[in-house]
Amino acid sequence: MTDSERIVIIGASLAGARVADTLRKEGWTGQIVLIGDEPELPYERPPLSKTVLLGKEQPEVSQLHDQAWYDERNIELRLGVAATAIDTAAHKVTLADGTEAGYDKLLIATGSRVRKLDVPGGELIGVHYLRTVAESKALAEAYAAKPRVVVVGAGWIGLETAATARERGCEVTVVEPQPTALASVLGQQVGDLFAELHRSHGVELRFDTGVEGFEGDDKVTGVRLSSGEVLPADLVVVGVGIQPNTELAEAAGIKVASREEGLGILTGPDLQTSVPGVYAAGDVVRWDHPFLGRSIRVEHWQNAMDSGKAAAKAMLGQDVSQDALPYFFSDQYDVSMEYTGDVPRDTSYQVVLRGDPASGAYLAFWLADDNHVLAGLQMNSGWDVIDPIKALIRSKKPVDPARLADTSVELADI
Repeated sequence: MTDSERIVIIGASLAGARVADTLRKEGWTGQIVLIGDEPELPYERPPLSKTVLLGKEQPEVSQLHDQAWYDERNIELRLGVAATAIDTAAHKVTLADGTEAGYDKLLIATGSRVRKLDVPGGELIGVHYLRTVAESKALAEAYAAKPRVVVVGAGWIGLETAATARERGCEVTVVEPQPTALASVLGQQVGDLFAELHRSHGVELRFDTGVEGFEGDDKVTGVRLSSGEVLPADLVVVGVGIQPNTELAEAAGIKVASREEGLGILTGPDLQTSVPGVYAAGDVVRWDHPFLGRSIRVEHWQNAMDSGKAAAKAMLGQDVSQDALPYFFSDQYDVSMEYTGDVPRDTSYQVVLRGDPASGAYLAFWLADDNHVLAGLQMNSGWDVIDPIKALIRSKKPVDPARLADTSVELADI
């Protein structure tokens, strides 16, 4: 590519900003246009469900860089205006304000949106979702009044918002249709450990329970459960997952995965879509993972960082194969957790615990039928332990479960 050429990035997200940053770090001096439908400068989401909700920091802490940073790197920002169409034949993007942006290469980092709970009363004041800076700010302000909070969903966002609500003095109940916390990610055994963590901090948990609707006139006053019971609530936080924003790509004729396939813009290991010169990164991409041997989509901070960097290098013609292991972290109360690896749905496995969960510090491993490690988790065991866990996963070698559980045996010696 030459200095006169232009790369357009749709999505002023963490992934989109990571692409722009990497392009400059790799020495590319052509034009970069970063388009975002939100008015804020690109930001990262983890603080929004943690320190911002705790009232310890303002939403601005999530901002990646100030305006001067983009100016110094000659990165043009078009914020507060959505991309409405992609013409891959003409190599141009149409924006909501009627303007167009021509491109030589295109990166789609449109991210995801929250799944809305389609039940009566969903429009009532006091029913919150958490995805954007504005939503985090509104929820943090609402927590200050110490309301009775009902959280719908015991996934990562649900549990993090429950933890911050409790730490701010709110009465909290979590409602979840699955049998335990984080059941679809961690399974019953480790999910139960997270459930106990929240019970120990005074959270009431209602598992195997659905939500039929929200009660109230203008403002929410209760949550009607599938049992018919109504839980009193001054505030509701709904955390029932996210959905990748693939519509723009699909309308442009770019291949996307079906719901049965797990959604997402389909790419190869180099993150190039079905249309040459068009790439994808972040929450929205479902790529062929060379190590795992199947396509995956990852909805976490680290994937935005990794895929953004990889996509930028691929756009510059470098030989790229995105094989980073899925990784995410969570902070709840005084607990710091990291997880890496991937356990495919409907896969049989055994869980091996290393250390005593009652102490608050332990490791958990998910082993396939042949005893090779699929995934691992560290709970309050130090940030330096995740690399040995990744090494065990990448080795694909069967391990002895007894030695894995034995804390006197170094992970590197297993």
